[in-house]
Amino acid sequence: MPGMASYFAPRLFRDRADAGRQLAVPLSIYADRPDLLVLALPRGGVPVAFEVARALHAPLDVFLVRKLGFPGHEELAIGAIATGGVRVLDDEVIKTFRLSDAAVEQVTATELRELWRREHQYRDDRPPPDVAGHTVILIDDGLATGSTMRAAVRALRKEGAKTIVVAVPVAPHETCESLRAEVDDIVCAITPEPFRAVGLWYADFRQTTDDEVRELLERAGREIPASAQTS
Repeated sequence: MPGMASYFAPRLFRDRADAGRQLAVPLSIYADRPDLLVLALPRGGVPVAFEVARALHAPLDVFLVRKLGFPGHEELAIGAIATGGVRVLDDEVIKTFRLSDAAVEQVTATELRELWRREHQYRDDRPPPDVAGHTVILIDDGLATGSTMRAAVRALRKEGAKTIVVAVPVAPHETCESLRAEVDDIVCAITPEPFRAVGLWYADFRQTTDDEVRELLERAGREIPASAQTS
């Protein structure tokens, strides 16, 4: 039921589209709601979210978030930024590795430039979706620390989303639990132990390209019934 984390038995996804089709099953309770928006974290979240949006008859868009990586070891997240000016920092990591304020600001500035580039690339002149008063299902292809998703959730709250549902095919159990207090509902299709990495739970985890993102957004605009589109 909404408000409670949902978990399912571990399995391997063929690819992101397969993960999206499986994720759409527990999300079917939200189908055909007039206030529903499905937002994907690009790039990898878009193929997953496309299948969910199609199954739920909901409009699809992207919500841009950029991980802030530790300088020289970018795979280590020190936080994330999102559209709307929200920044979430992992103070424990920053303190442990004694990263200076100047270094944090430099990383932030670099990722902001990339976020703005992608805003233009994916949307052209189309404005971001108006989430105020809407039920938003926020989707990625998986979670590790959850810092990127957390930044997105806080940005959506700031922008007035009525209900926020986080949905991912795979994530560590503790990450899903840590996010539950910040959202109205969370669906983590599998929470394997040991977790290790998102990509291990996909047979095909090739990188999603910018062209694929644009193509899927265009397809969603054509295939979703006009009655499901928001004004």
